[in-house]
Parts: sequence; C-alpha cells; structure tokens
Amino acid sequence: MLYLLDYMSENTLHKGRRIAKNTMLLYVRMFVLMLVGLYTSRVVLDALGETDYGIYSVVGGVVAMFTMISGALNSAVSRFIAFELGKGDLSRLNKVYCTSVNIQLVLALIVVLLAEPIGLWFIENKMTIAASRIPAATWVLHFSLLAFVVNLMSVPQMASITAHEKMSAYAYIGILDGLLRLGVAFLIVNSPIDKLVYYAILMAAVVVVVRITYGLYCRVKFQECRYRFIFDGPLAKEMFSFAGWNFIGVTSGVLRDHGGNILVNLFSGHSGPILNAARGVAVQLNGAVQSFVSNFMTAVNPQITKSYAAGDKEYVFSLVGKSSRMAFYLLSLMAIPIIFNTELLLQVWLKDVPDHAVLFVQLFLMFAMSEALSLPLITAMLATGKIRNYQLAVGGVQLLNIPLSYLFLKLGAKPEITVVVAIALSQVCLFVRLVMFNRASGFSVPDFIKDVYVNAMKVAMIASLLPLLLMYMLPEGLLWSVLNIAICLLWTAGTVIWVGCSKSDRDFLKEFIVRRRER
Repeated sequence: MLYLLDYMSENTLHKGRRIAKNTMLLYVRMFVLMLVGLYTSRVVLDALGETDYGIYSVVGGVVAMFTMISGALNSAVSRFIAFELGKGDLSRLNKVYCTSVNIQLVLALIVVLLAEPIGLWFIENKMTIAASRIPAATWVLHFSLLAFVVNLMSVPQMASITAHEKMSAYAYIGILDGLLRLGVAFLIVNSPIDKLVYYAILMAAVVVVVRITYGLYCRVKFQECRYRFIFDGPLAKEMFSFAGWNFIGVTSGVLRDHGGNILVNLFSGHSGPILNAARGVAVQLNGAVQSFVSNFMTAVNPQITKSYAAGDKEYVFSLVGKSSRMAFYLLSLMAIPIIFNTELLLQVWLKDVPDHAVLFVQLFLMFAMSEALSLPLITAMLATGKIRNYQLAVGGVQLLNIPLSYLFLKLGAKPEITVVVAIALSQVCLFVRLVMFNRASGFSVPDFIKDVYVNAMKVAMIASLLPLLLMYMLPEGLLWSVLNIAICLLWTAGTVIWVGCSKSDRDFLKEFIVRRRER
C-alpha cells in the first residue's frame, strides 16, 4: 500500500501518504474484526448447529438478493458524493445527500413490499428444510429484512465518511460492530427462545445500533449531512440513469453470489442445509481474508473518483495499475498459505468441519484473488460515468453464472462447480473491463497486462511452488503443519517483495521503515 506514492509530485505524495495512513487505520479495524469474526463464527456454528446455520445462510441470501434493487443506487450515491466532493461544489453536495436520502426512503418501502411475499413463498415452497423449522426461517426472513432496510437507509452517511476519507471513525465504529456481534454469539448459547430466531433478532439489533452511531457522527462532522426536504428532479434523474445501467452489473453479481447458494440448496436434496453451512463457512473465511483488500480499496476508492473529477487522469491511471497489483498481493499473502493448509485451519477454527467446506474455501479464495485485480478498474469505470455499454458487457458475462451453474448441476456436477464457473467468468470480466475503461478514458491495456496481470500471475505461480512441495515432503502432525503455514507465509511475502515489487518500491519501503524507526 505504501509504494502507491508518486515520487514526482508533492501533491501526489500527500495523496499517497493519506492512502497509507487510512489503510493503516483500516487494518487495525480489520485485524480486530477478523479475529472477532472468526471466533464468533465458531461459537455461532456450534450453538446453532449445521442445519440452522445453513438455514440462516440461505434465508439471508434470499434477502440479500434484493441488493440487486438497492445496490445499483447505492453505488450511484457513493459515486456522486465522492465526485461532487472532488469538484468542491458544497451546495450541490448537500443536494446530492438530501436527494439520496429521499430516494432511499422510497426504495426501502419498495424492497419491503417485494421481499416479504417473495421470501415467504420461497421458504414455504422451494427451500429444502424440515417443516418444523419453517416458522423459525420465517422469523429470520423478517429480521434479516429489517437489518437490510436499516443498512439501506445508512448508505448516504457511509458514502460521506469514505468520501471525506475519515477512516478513523470508520475503524472505531467498525470495531464496535465486531464487539457487539461477539456479544451476540455468547448470548445465543443460553437463548430464552428458539436459538435461530434469537440470533436473527440480536443481529438486527446490532445493525440498528451501529447505523445510528454512523448517522450521529455524520450529522456532527459533515455540513452536507444536514437533511432538508430537497428533491432535485434533474439530479434525481441523473442518479437514476446512472443507477439504472449499474443495476445490470449489481444484479449479475448478486445472482452469482447468492443465486449459487440457492442452487446448491435446490439441487442437494435433504443435505441442502448442510451444504449451505459448508458454503457459509467458506464465505465467512473468504470475507475475513478479503478484508485485507476491501480495507485497502476503501482507502483508495475516494482518491480514484475525486482525482478523476478533478481531471487528473495521469494519477488515476497510475493509481489503478498500482492498486490492482497491491490488492492482488495483499490477498495472496493470506490466501495462498490458507489454500495449501485449509483442512488444518478449519479443524482448529471449528469443532466440526462441514463436508465440502475445505474445497469451498479453497475455490472461494481463488475467486477472490481473480476479482482483486478488477476492483480498482470498477471504481475508475464508475468514476467516468460512461457505464451503459460497460454494464451491458460485464453484466452480461456475469449473468452467465446462474445458467451455466444450473446446467452443470443438472448434469450431475458437484456443488463446488458454482464457484468454478464464477472463477472462469471472473477472468473474462477482467479483460472486458480493461477494454471498456480504455474506450472511456484512454487507459493503456497493454501496460496493465504487462505491469499488473503478468506480474500477478508470476507471483501466484512462484508463491505456490514451495507450499505445493511441502504438502508432499513434510510428515503429518500438528507441529509440522504449523511449520508449513509459517514457511508458506514467509515464502509468499518474499515472493511479493522480490518478484512483485520493483526496485524503487523496495527502496521506498526501506526508507519508510527507517523514518518510522527514527520517529
């Protein structure tokens, strides 16, 4: 993250330092949340059991399917707030905020009216669960929907915090969120009512408390976050136009992630909830590992959007290339050691490891590594505002996930095929994004392939060689397995530094460390 500094410009140096500082704050948040999250998952899985854990996972997925309605507009709100902040127009910034709050109110009502009947119909007629658990699953739907609506209403506040790059608040409130979830895990062990229902109630309560905290912070700190009833018609039309095309991309992503989980349930008979639990464990671990990248991108994204709004394309192109590499490296540092030691880590983490969980974890991590290269490109493409053809192309490719997965499952493939399909299509989407960003802004595709893609593949292959050899060379046993993990981590870090980083990157890192020691 630290070598994102441009040595040519003092202004760019300041931007790079801000990214580095914000990334460090977010990593403090991440480490706390990762430790709490992994432990919480173990306690929750043990308390609920595999079946109820799987039910919560798939019902939550049904509610999350409605992010294809809200997600497109959420991206529009975040983009418009960051863009107007980059242009420095505070009056229009307040209009964007107030208009977005009004839009979210209407959208929340629409989501509730759609999700309640559709969700109830799905639970009662399509889900593979015991009849005795349908009432509990129904309550999970209600409270998951409540949490979803509360999150929906907080989008303008969250967008303001990230656009202003106030990552200290984001970090501290995020830690509060993690600690509250840890408290929930302990409370459900001795539940006064059905544990699954109690868990859904408490998780919704956590969301309400955290979002109120975010709202109060924004109202105190940011002048544009003072709500007035303003509905700017032309602005709303512009935001809806942006959101309308973005809807295609968001929908395809939601169907890929949560539709795959539902397909697994539908094609697995009575073992559906167990397989959903295995997939849920994989998603949880994958989310913890992906936080290395998501926190980094949270610090980078506002600078991409604001710099594009200010007309600094040279910095945007440089930042996209370097942050794509860094996102891949950060994920590799955690993903590669886990991929080659998944079974041991799951046995240590969980008391009982669900069947298929090991392979699901490995495949999800490979998918995350593939997607990491695209994250800065997505932000940069949204910053241009030229997203109609982009969303048609990328969204069209991503929408193939469901029909292809359905076809393979119908032909008798194992449930893990849903993730294999996602990995293959992710690579296709990366190159589609490159072509579309090139057409929108003049970004160099050959330079990205040479400096980022080829470099990332080289790092991945070299970093995997030693772990692969150790799998067959080292004897079995806990001590040898721990040694294997330590060697894999050091080898991957060394590969990133000496193969992935240029000499100027390494020199800067050395200089940075020396300065920190002197301070």
